[in-house]
Amino acid sequence: MSSQETPALKKYYSDVVAPGLKKALGYTNDMQIPQIEKVVLNIGVNASADKSVLEEAVKNLSAIAGQAAVRTYARKSIANFKLREGMPIGCKVTLRGARMWDFLYRLLAVGLPSIRDFRGVHSRFDGNGNYSLGITDLTIFPEINTDSVKYQSGLEFTIVTTAKTNEEGKELLTLLGMPFRKQEKKTEETAA
Repeated sequence: MSSQETPALKKYYSDVVAPGLKKALGYTNDMQIPQIEKVVLNIGVNASADKSVLEEAVKNLSAIAGQAAVRTYARKSIANFKLREGMPIGCKVTLRGARMWDFLYRLLAVGLPSIRDFRGVHSRFDGNGNYSLGITDLTIFPEINTDSVKYQSGLEFTIVTTAKTNEEGKELLTLLGMPFRKQEKKTEETAA
């Protein structure tokens, strides 16, 4: 991708999502429209496990994100978890700009639909319009070769938005194509 080319999802956001949000939420100024600031990807590993587990997690996360992953270390010791200060506990990547839009596009168009028996993602936000989700299988991403995966690890990601409320954040992600679960209404007849 050349530096002049706009990512497809960003173009979709500018052409469709932003005007839709402005109309749906009744904004008068374009600066009020919620945007996605960054996406943070994280893989946690067992601190007492083999060193190759962390190396494989770093390699896989770097392949998924398209940029080098940073190792994370324990800040303090916790005896119950057999964790000592300075032990490696995982890796993370913060995506912004074109790489962020590219990852979101791959997640929405390829990753989530390839999950077996997929029924949608939960719609719980953090209270400030930010959304976090965990995926238990990294092989949903085409960058990961299923034959080379020795250790099963999950991936957590957080989508940080400029939305002020959960409703604004959900509306933003819904218009971008996040497949939220449909809320089923519980009837009182099932109690009989």
